[in-house]
Amino acid sequence: MPGMVVLGRRWRIASDDLVFPGAIELFIRAVWWVVTLVVYINHKGRFDCQGGAYLHNYLVVLLVLLAAIIFTLCAVVYVSAQGTIMNPGPRRSMPVLVYLRAVLYLPELVWAVLGAVWVSDNSTGCKPEEVGAVIGAVVSSWIILLSMAVGVLVVFDPLGSQRSGVSLDTQSGVRGLDLESSESSQLFYTAHTLASRVWESRLRLLCFCLPQDDNHRAAFSSIAQLVGGFFLDTDLVPSDIAAGLALLHQEQDKMEQSRDPDEVLTHSPSSPIREDLEIELEKSTHYMQFAAAAYGWPLYVYSNPLTGLCKLSGDCCRSRQAEYDLVGGDSLGCHFSSILQSTGLQYRDFIHISFHNQIYEIPFFVALDHKREAVLVAVRGTLSLKDVLTDLSAECENISVEGVSGTCYAHKGISQAAHYIYKKLVNDGILSQAFNIAPEYKLVITGHSLGAGTASLLAVLLHNTHPTLECFAFSPPGGLMSKALADYSKQFVVSVVLGKDLVPRLSIPNMEDLKRRLLKVVSNCSKPKYKILMHGCWYEVFGGTPDDFPTEMENRREEELNHPLLGEESLLVRRSTTYQSLSSDDSPSHHTHLPLYLPGRVMYITEDGPTRRHCFSQVRYRAEWSSETSFRNVLISPRMMVDHMPDVVLRALRSLTRDQPSALCPSSTSNSHLNVI
Repeated sequence: MPGMVVLGRRWRIASDDLVFPGAIELFIRAVWWVVTLVVYINHKGRFDCQGGAYLHNYLVVLLVLLAAIIFTLCAVVYVSAQGTIMNPGPRRSMPVLVYLRAVLYLPELVWAVLGAVWVSDNSTGCKPEEVGAVIGAVVSSWIILLSMAVGVLVVFDPLGSQRSGVSLDTQSGVRGLDLESSESSQLFYTAHTLASRVWESRLRLLCFCLPQDDNHRAAFSSIAQLVGGFFLDTDLVPSDIAAGLALLHQEQDKMEQSRDPDEVLTHSPSSPIREDLEIELEKSTHYMQFAAAAYGWPLYVYSNPLTGLCKLSGDCCRSRQAEYDLVGGDSLGCHFSSILQSTGLQYRDFIHISFHNQIYEIPFFVALDHKREAVLVAVRGTLSLKDVLTDLSAECENISVEGVSGTCYAHKGISQAAHYIYKKLVNDGILSQAFNIAPEYKLVITGHSLGAGTASLLAVLLHNTHPTLECFAFSPPGGLMSKALADYSKQFVVSVVLGKDLVPRLSIPNMEDLKRRLLKVVSNCSKPKYKILMHGCWYEVFGGTPDDFPTEMENRREEELNHPLLGEESLLVRRSTTYQSLSSDDSPSHHTHLPLYLPGRVMYITEDGPTRRHCFSQVRYRAEWSSETSFRNVLISPRMMVDHMPDVVLRALRSLTRDQPSALCPSSTSNSHLNVI
């Protein structure tokens, strides 16, 4: 940090990012040079084949060229390892070394071509080791040149010329002067517009197989606006983010290890709160299998790798035309067979199954659960690129709910999906058909991830007409609904969150908070980036003790952060709400986005015992009632995605209900208001 300026533009690589690639290339070049030297010494004066003189000169020049490259790489690695992330001053000579290294690619390219010509035309009669040495040199050169070209494409920043221009103008005469706010606002707006266009083009390229209708174009535009502006007001490169996440993870682990256990609010075995938690836990375990079954055959085969394909193979290709007409589904194939296997229901228990999938339109099924006497609606979570676009359409949308006091708004993409299923259930008479068959049953809605968010909003829409309905949302997205809707949904929605799952903590305000915390730890760490990344990788894989380095601002003046963090004054920084928020401890955050919350009451499941254990050791869990305020910070952990997987959530719930008699003793927790099983 900041991004290195080369050839008049800024790149997505910093001057301290060349330690590892430089060291790898240095090792390859050194081995190559030694092998070439051995071949030359062993055959010196005995190049008596056709083209022998040419071969002699080729090896001599190759040795000299490799030596020059090795010395240059030594300088690159040494200089890149100097300083810290926030202090690029000791690396100011890095652009010159990069230019020098780039110049050396030209003679290497020429020599690779000449070596190929010699092998094809003049190698007759030469010893195999001589020919092999030249072929190895040619192949190695082309591999390194190709790798360099790929690397250039990876670190290329389409907005590099825009950012560089701002910095160069600042260096040439604007430094230290406050520009008019209108001018800086216009520049920031222009940069944000360009970034949005770039991301929209990337999304169109990535989703080229999807239809380009109005819904997709609107989704591309809104997602590009969101993603394009997130890191626009900083000069972070990807490796800075990786280093910051490693620092944050270790800092969070240090705080967790040093936290003193607080007094726990305990309850007697007959406590209503405790009994309520036990009942809801048992219900959650039951309905989670339906939420997982909604994913169809992919999750079933993933969860049963040895037997899944065998169990489904007999039913996948069977013709069920009459049955499909009865069920009302479309393109079921192996999905229906896997649902039958996962839930234990009979074919006659299903009212409707749909695996129709478009943006804002996600699969679901309706069935009769005779065990719990419920009409069950299960909504599938994210499983396709269209679902991802629905997830990322994260701006707010107003919704109308009768009987709710306060502002009602929700995640746009999930709200659109909930309204789609609502229209199918109500307008197409699916719920009426179900309750005609079982009028005494109650309505239960469930789902996981995207399906959990959709199920929660669907429950909000249906609650007035079905006041006894229940909703079980597993791993719902954190940025889902307004505070008024979240409070309203506590009457009938139970959210289940496992461990350090990222998704329930994922909202735009939380991500902005993560960005601010990441900037703080990166700016205050006094170690070089390569040491941070090496220790971070070791810590993630093998564990150990968190590194003992400062990662909080302590008593430093926050305004000192601006200049060294970005290296140069920039209009983008002057307009940055991120850096403005760092300048005041009284107002640590300036939210430009409406706050969104988890739905309903939150049942929080965590591992009981040490956070790191042997791979084959048995995992024990504990469940407790929590609140949405406990999920306002993103927790960095290798399990932040693993804990979101539906099979992992189902396994944790089953473990809790199976081990419940031995898990009912109170245990310590950092939140005294939580009720623990």
